[in-house]
This record gives sequence, C-alpha cells and structure tokens, in this order.
Amino acid sequence: MEVLDPKRMQEMSQALENLRQVMPFNNKMLLVVGCSTSEVEGKKIGTSGSLNTAASIYAAVKKCHEQTGVHFAFQCCEHLNRALVIDRQLAEQNNYDEVTVRPIRHAGGSMAAYAFEHMNDPIVVEFIRADGGLDIGDTLIGMHLKHVAVPVRSSVTAIGNAHLVMARTRPKLIGGERAVYPMKEMMGQREC
Repeated sequence: MEVLDPKRMQEMSQALENLRQVMPFNNKMLLVVGCSTSEVEGKKIGTSGSLNTAASIYAAVKKCHEQTGVHFAFQCCEHLNRALVIDRQLAEQNNYDEVTVRPIRHAGGSMAAYAFEHMNDPIVVEFIRADGGLDIGDTLIGMHLKHVAVPVRSSVTAIGNAHLVMARTRPKLIGGERAVYPMKEMMGQREC
C-alpha cells in the first residue's frame, strides 16, 4: 500500500491549476505527463523509482480529471521508447495503435507502472498528439505534443526536486505576412 505525500499532491495540483489557467480543460483535451519519480526524490533519473511518489502525483491527476474531464496519458521511460499508458476508450476514439507491453517500475518507470495498475482500462500506445503536458524531471515529452508547443510558466518550478516544464499547444499560423489571423491568436504571438 502506497503512502500519499500531501506536499507532492499539492505541488502537482498547483501546477495543473496553472496550466488550466492558460488552456481551460475539458473532456476533449489530452495532456501527457512525463515523470521521473527518481528526480522528484532528488536522485538521478532512472535510478530510484518510487511508487509512493507516483501515487501522490497520480492522485492529483485523477482529481483534476474528475473535476474537469481532461484526459491524461502517462509517458513510459526510455526503456519502452517513451510509449504511453492511456485509457483504452480514448485510444480507440483517436485511432491510436495499441502495443503489447506492460510497464513495470524498472522498465517503463514507476509513474507509468502505477498509472497502468490504477486506470480503469489502460493500454499502451506508441504515439499520441496531446494538447499540452507536464514534464517532471526532464523526461522529454515534446515528441507527444501537437504542433505548435508553447511553454507555460508556472508558480511551481519543481515537483519535489524535479525540474518542471509545462506546455500547451496552438494551431500553426500559416499564410505569411498577408494572412489574417483570429484576434485570440494574435494576442498569443508574443510567445517567443
């Protein structure tokens, strides 16, 4: 039985709230969570996975899902080529191809393994196109984000000892200097 850490839960909840402020969550959105529980605990990535840490972060994510409807995918570590744990129904709706593997603590990582054990009907897929995400411990989630990724600053810069980077995505601006863009996109152009 895992022990939940209220501090880790609060940090994750606050990070999710900061992300929600710039991209209001709904049940059509998908966020990717990459998390090195080793880094959260102040160790080198891939060396000291913690199911307690995973449980604490998962509890905050689950609460966010229940409150907003936003969906989550959990990135596995490099041993599984950064495949993702996702709900079967969501994967089927998006035509994501299932792969045959079961993440465990030492091959997939504690976060993905914990999510796989606690989601209602999880499967593993290789590729998604997420609307945004949280990278906890420099796990490199960029390959799973839609184009164009936009960095999101948060009042939370770390979960435990792990560096936190967040992103949202926006549609590409195309057409060159004669193109006309909706006003809301023009307001967000100062992102670089």
